[in-house]
Amino acid sequence: MSGQALSSLTRSTTLREQALAALRTAITTGRYRPGDHLGEVEIAEHLSVSRGTVREALRHLQQEGLVTAGARGMLRVSQLTPTEVRELFQVREALEGLAVAQIIASPRRQEAAAALGEALEKLRDAFESGADLAAKVEADLGFHLLLCELSGNSILLKTWRQLEGPMRVVIMSAAGERRDLAMSATSHTPIADAIARGDAAAAQEILHAHMASAIEQLGIEREDPSET
Repeated sequence: MSGQALSSLTRSTTLREQALAALRTAITTGRYRPGDHLGEVEIAEHLSVSRGTVREALRHLQQEGLVTAGARGMLRVSQLTPTEVRELFQVREALEGLAVAQIIASPRRQEAAAALGEALEKLRDAFESGADLAAKVEADLGFHLLLCELSGNSILLKTWRQLEGPMRVVIMSAAGERRDLAMSATSHTPIADAIARGDAAAAQEILHAHMASAIEQLGIEREDPSET
């Protein structure tokens, strides 16, 4: 491959990565809302890239679960039904419950508990410093991501990260103080405390209650119209 061709390939790859990052951020921070149409032409003009570059980025976001093809192939930001959101939290609970069990069984449990304590401080700081919603969501999910990382289970971590995009959209699309309550450090502290004590049963119960409370606080216990 010639130097010119390689340079062209590098620029193309960089543009794809930049477009993908820009679109992912726009969706996960709420600039694009669930159900919003994602037009290739408008996005290409806004990002100053080709439609082909945008198309590739949108295809990747479909694989991440952030974008869905609707009627006539029209792409929109994914909009989960209440049933799908409950299922999402159920899968999260199963994964994080396994992570908790493996952390407690590990000889490095106390080190893990200390790391989770630091994550709690970051979460507390995000709220006390008046950070914006995106920063609060980052700190909230950062705690749960760390929980999975500390398990030492690479497949568990990889699976959890596949849920991260849709989870961000769900949280960002919720509204009001109830959402902040679900993400607060206070609601996460009992999980870290149970891990520090090595109480696996309590940790599982607390995690279950945390997920159930999050569903309630995010206001997604409404009946799915498709189920009536």
